[in-house]
Amino acid sequence: MTAFRTGFRDRARRAGAAAAARAGALRGRWRGWSRWRKALVAALALLAVVIVPIGSAALALRLQYAGDPSPEARTRGRDAVWLGHAWVDGRKGDADIEELARRLAGTGVRDLYVHTGPLEHDGTLPPAVHPRARWFTAAAHRALPGIRVQSWLGDEVKPEKDGLDLEDAATRERVTASAGQVLDLGFDGVHFDMEPIRPGSKGWLALLDRVRPVAAGRGAVLSVAVPQIDPLPHQHDLGIALTGHGKWWDQEYFAATARRVDQVAVMTYDSNMPTESLYGGYNAYQTALALEATPEDVDLLMGLPFYWDDRWGHWGRAETVTAGIRGIRLGLGRQDPQRRNFGVGLYVDFAATEQNWADYRRDWVR
Repeated sequence: MTAFRTGFRDRARRAGAAAAARAGALRGRWRGWSRWRKALVAALALLAVVIVPIGSAALALRLQYAGDPSPEARTRGRDAVWLGHAWVDGRKGDADIEELARRLAGTGVRDLYVHTGPLEHDGTLPPAVHPRARWFTAAAHRALPGIRVQSWLGDEVKPEKDGLDLEDAATRERVTASAGQVLDLGFDGVHFDMEPIRPGSKGWLALLDRVRPVAAGRGAVLSVAVPQIDPLPHQHDLGIALTGHGKWWDQEYFAATARRVDQVAVMTYDSNMPTESLYGGYNAYQTALALEATPEDVDLLMGLPFYWDDRWGHWGRAETVTAGIRGIRLGLGRQDPQRRNFGVGLYVDFAATEQNWADYRRDWVR
């Protein structure tokens, strides 16, 4: 055994000496290089550190987009569409309701999220901002039997924005009162879209715990629009540290929210994906993550961009309805093809094109 230890130490000593000699040779070679050559090597090394992870992530998303969607991954009749404020402020009338009914006939849309807010920063909701809300709920129920009409309430949220302070109990009580206020107007549910809520906010979860029994007591539902889930672990932490903006939620906080509501609509747009295949792959991945985190008795809706924009964060050529639906179908088929409480959310009616509607019908409803 002693001889073995001695031999091992000798081999280790010789290996260390050889490594030191190679390192010394590299240092000598580096010192002999010109400044421009050193700068070039350093730049190439930095590019490798950045490009290799990005390239690997892009390849992974591209692979998510490969394959054929499951035939079972079609509408379950639980889709939704976000409707703008014009429906409750007097700009829309009976003819528009009739046109909406024609538009939705034969689709999988069950829920309408009509913008009834915004909430004031203290959580109150002035009746003056939705003077025709009662007319809309009555007219929509007549023209669209079986459709649920939900009140879309939202505001910006502290600490990132100068808005609602959900960590304040009094503010939460006023928001709860506002939810009861819209239910009194004939809405079948309350749909919260409050942004940006950072994962870990106890106030947000406390608000949901307060509002859900209020809605249930009136036979109504509580629905929420939520951010995308971290594509990589702790990506939300990195985003907040670098930009001060919380774009993603971790899967655990997403699940904590989903357990407290009847319906979750994931805002899977503004993804910053530069191509259709990457956006579709991203949607497939987000769908799988959301299915893992959402209880089976809660409706899960994946958002689709029914609008055109071309800017940093949203590339119109990439974020198409066709790519989004294909990705959602792939994710659903791989993760949970039998999930019944599943649909897509169409954002938003006033920016939608005829092509958006045609793509939705062809790729998801057919």
